[in-house]
Amino acid sequence: MCTLEKRGRIFILTITGSDEHRLNPTLMDAIQSALQRVRAESASSSALITTAQGKFFSNGYDLAWAGTSKARRELVNSKLQSLVTDLISLPIPTIAAVSGHASAAGFILALSHDYILMRCDRGFLYMSELDIKLVISPWFISLVDCKIGSPKARRTVVLTAAKITAKQAVELGIIDSAHDSVDETVDSAVRLGEELARRGWDGHVYGQNRMRLFAKVMDEIALDTTESTQTRSRM
Repeated sequence: MCTLEKRGRIFILTITGSDEHRLNPTLMDAIQSALQRVRAESASSSALITTAQGKFFSNGYDLAWAGTSKARRELVNSKLQSLVTDLISLPIPTIAAVSGHASAAGFILALSHDYILMRCDRGFLYMSELDIKLVISPWFISLVDCKIGSPKARRTVVLTAAKITAKQAVELGIIDSAHDSVDETVDSAVRLGEELARRGWDGHVYGQNRMRLFAKVMDEIALDTTESTQTRSRM
C-alpha cells in the first residue's frame, strides 16, 4: 500500500505498486497510519514528501468499490476528509512529488500539500467530474479556491475538465515546478524539504497557521460531516 522512509530530516511517504492507486479505505488508512507516525516522530526541523510508484500518483476514488452503495461512497468521502484534515494540521511542511497522473480525488490529495512538484515527461492533473457526470463536492471546490489563485485556472480545472500537463500547471500557478523525470522530481522535493526543514519553524505554529489558511476547507468538511450524520440519523 505505502511505505514511510526517514532520510535525515525528511520523511518520504511512497504509495507503492504499479496500479492506479485508487483511493479506497484500505489505502487511505495506510496513508493515515504513516501520517500518524510522521506526527509522532517529527521535529521542528522536518518535512514530508508524498510520492508514488508507477504511472499514477492517484487516479481518484476507487469507484468500482465505492459505486456499489451509498454507504461506500460516503465512507470514501469521509476517509479522504480525514486524510486531508491530517495533512492540513500536520506540524511540518508538506510536499507532493507528483510522479504521474493525479485525477479527481487524487488531484485533491496532491493539492492538500503545501508545495506541488511534478514530473513533466508523464502524467497530468485532471478534475474529471465533469466528464464522468458527477457534481464536485463543496469541500473539493473550497480546496481548489484556496490553492489555485487565478479564476482562469480554476475555470480550466473545474469547468473544462482539462488534462493539465506539468508545464501547463506551472503556467497556471497550480504547481510550483516541473521536472524532467520522476527521479528529478523526488530529488528536487528532497532539496526543497531540506531547505524548509532548516528554517526550524515551531511545528505547532506552522500547523495552526496552515489550518487558518485552510479554514474554509475545514469548515466545509465539518459541514459535510454534520449533514451526513444528520442524514444517517433520519434513516
